[in-house]
Amino acid sequence: MESKVRILSPQVASQIAAGEVVNRPASVIKELTENAVDAGADSIKVILTDAGRTSMQVIDNGCGMTPDDARTAFERHATSKIHESDDLFSLTTFGFRGEALPSIAAVAEVQLRTRTADSDTGTAITVKASEIEQQEPCVCPVGSSFTVRNLFYNVPARRKFLKSNQTEYGHILTEIERLSLAHPEVAVELTHQDEQVLSLPASPIKQRIINLFGRKMNEALLPVDVETSVVKISGFCSNLDSVKGKGAKQFFFVNGRFMRHPYFHKAVLSAYEGLVPDGDQPSYFLYLNVPPETIDVNIHPTKTEIKFQDEQVIWKILMAAVKETVGRFEEMPTIDFNTADMPDIPIYDASRPVTQPKVSYNPDFNPFAGSRAETGQTRANRENWSKLYGEAIDRKVNDGEIPFTPMKDTLIRPEEEIIKPYQFADRFILVPSEQGLMIIDQHRAHVRVLFERFMADAKSHSAASQGLLFPEMFQLSQADAAAFAELKPRFAELGFDLSDMGRGAVAVQGVPSGMEGQDYERLITDMIADLRINTTQEEDRQLESMALAMARKAAIPSGRHLSENEMQELVRSLKACSMPSRTPDAKTVYVIRSEEEISKWF
Repeated sequence: MESKVRILSPQVASQIAAGEVVNRPASVIKELTENAVDAGADSIKVILTDAGRTSMQVIDNGCGMTPDDARTAFERHATSKIHESDDLFSLTTFGFRGEALPSIAAVAEVQLRTRTADSDTGTAITVKASEIEQQEPCVCPVGSSFTVRNLFYNVPARRKFLKSNQTEYGHILTEIERLSLAHPEVAVELTHQDEQVLSLPASPIKQRIINLFGRKMNEALLPVDVETSVVKISGFCSNLDSVKGKGAKQFFFVNGRFMRHPYFHKAVLSAYEGLVPDGDQPSYFLYLNVPPETIDVNIHPTKTEIKFQDEQVIWKILMAAVKETVGRFEEMPTIDFNTADMPDIPIYDASRPVTQPKVSYNPDFNPFAGSRAETGQTRANRENWSKLYGEAIDRKVNDGEIPFTPMKDTLIRPEEEIIKPYQFADRFILVPSEQGLMIIDQHRAHVRVLFERFMADAKSHSAASQGLLFPEMFQLSQADAAAFAELKPRFAELGFDLSDMGRGAVAVQGVPSGMEGQDYERLITDMIADLRINTTQEEDRQLESMALAMARKAAIPSGRHLSENEMQELVRSLKACSMPSRTPDAKTVYVIRSEEEISKWF
């Protein structure tokens, strides 16, 4: 009987293994730039064509390789970073597995030109599908230059599932951002389609952040600096005025390596708890330094998941450090009465004539007329109660305790017979209906109404744009600018008139009707951030996400008093919606309590 178990050929095995390390052009850039840092480079240049699909080139001025080392580097498990298993517990380099170069060479055409400082000539080596095709002497500067062409040319299925050039370019920019922040002492240049996109000189950490994300960061950053026997934490976090609903820049680094760490992320959010609105998040750039033997980076090939020996202790130190920073810099400044700079106060002179000021007043003014003023504490109590009540309604509806029925057939009486609505807690609209008492969340109802209007206008290409008298300008990071280029047609469909001014600068010249007076920069950056989080969204889903963001921004807020006409118009508009019972993100809009249910209360 023929044996069913066979050993894979080295070429097939290499292609399979490459899938763990190289899954898109950004993976290649990550591995090659990290190798450049490990080689001691203080200057790295990245040159792209077609977002890496056609070619990628990474040039560094590191230590370079000898001809023998250059050839051996493409063998699997060949590395200069470690020599024995004990070295895994004291890693200070990015790479150590010896998998990056063999994996890249298994699925692409690679050319390496490299020279060491003590050699007059370098070596050029060409590798294709794991096979070394040519090696010869060449003239080149000290360091290494890797050129990777036709990624996944021999794995058509992998190449087929690459996203658009804008999406892949955005992923590359993300990797460049992480490397640039992890090593601000390294100069980084990025060129795409023969146009220089980034030119970051070696600089302090704060200046590197500003160079990447714009001058506004200069005023938003608060320094964090604490050193203990367990960990040293340095870097920056944002002040309370700079928190964002989406698109916050959040980076953790440990010993010069970017990492993802949800547990430590929660520590930072805990430091801001009670200081920022729900749903808003701070930006932070935090650098942790710990003894190498207290962490394990050998968990996943991407090496962004890291285990800490003293995780809970570091969590407490991190939370306390950020909280102390925010508290120290957000304190009310003391008033210093500097008598030396005070103006001279003239001495009273009884012989000087006194001029009586002219006073005008309104004889009909009544300070007790109108609505009763609401104190800050009263407003806070009402908003907290409204929020808790709304969440309770959601839970009861989802658990089946409170039924609701389709709105179009039996929700309210015909338009001319709408009974006078009432507003409760400046959040809920109470409307008697044939089925009982309807309780409508005014904000969610308006979100549903606006969402359907924005979507209908976009799909019919009839979205009205309101021109701005003075265009508003703002700056995007390069990664956000790449995402914006992909979203620009959707912005136009929704009624935005936006101009790309180059190098991440965007001019807002017109906005959709109904969006006047909003914070356009925050709205647009939130939409872009949503795309970067959900990169697999189709165009229709992107449009829906953007319309929902617009509706949330423009909808009537909870806590706003409405007139009777406004309430009636909102109820009529809600009745005309295709799905009035839920918001686009599936939150309850209204519930109905029958007369029998209400009678049981008594």
